[in-house]
Amino acid sequence: MLAAEKRVAYGFYLMSKAGKKVYRILDRIGIASAGLIADMQTLARILEAEMKIYELDAGQPPTVWSAAKLLSYILYERRLFPYYAEMLVGGVDEAGSHLYSLDPIGAVLEENYVAAGTGAQLAISILEASYRRDMSVQEAEQVALKALEAAMKRDAVSGDGIDMLVITRTASHEKSYTWPLKA
Repeated sequence: MLAAEKRVAYGFYLMSKAGKKVYRILDRIGIASAGLIADMQTLARILEAEMKIYELDAGQPPTVWSAAKLLSYILYERRLFPYYAEMLVGGVDEAGSHLYSLDPIGAVLEENYVAAGTGAQLAISILEASYRRDMSVQEAEQVALKALEAAMKRDAVSGDGIDMLVITRTASHEKSYTWPLKA
């Protein structure tokens, strides 16, 4: 499960209320990001193209680790003039579900849950209190919504709705929620 709010702001200047920060890369791999929108879009396009080439060359879908590691190389290659984006790579492969957090220089950490961006301090408290390894998809979706809602209520540069990518062993689908969330 990957989710992000939609607001694009530079400082306290609101650029857009419909920014896309969650991207499906392949059927069972996606990314979410925080940072400069141009860098997020560029990294999403590069990773999607590279993973599709990988899939064609190898004749099988890449693992989530492969996508995260490739993105790590792309970020590290630009370490002197970095992309200003904090990236999350998540998905499901033959080994199970995985979530990786990458900093702008390419360090990769596997986590059970992650919050990134300006609202991370607010969202992580909800994630830490509510996360369980045996959660259903519906429960995980509600926890993600609650965490993002907490961030959007208190962080001036977060808001305007939520995009979510739900990935399971059999399928993935995107959802979009308007703000304020309805109970």
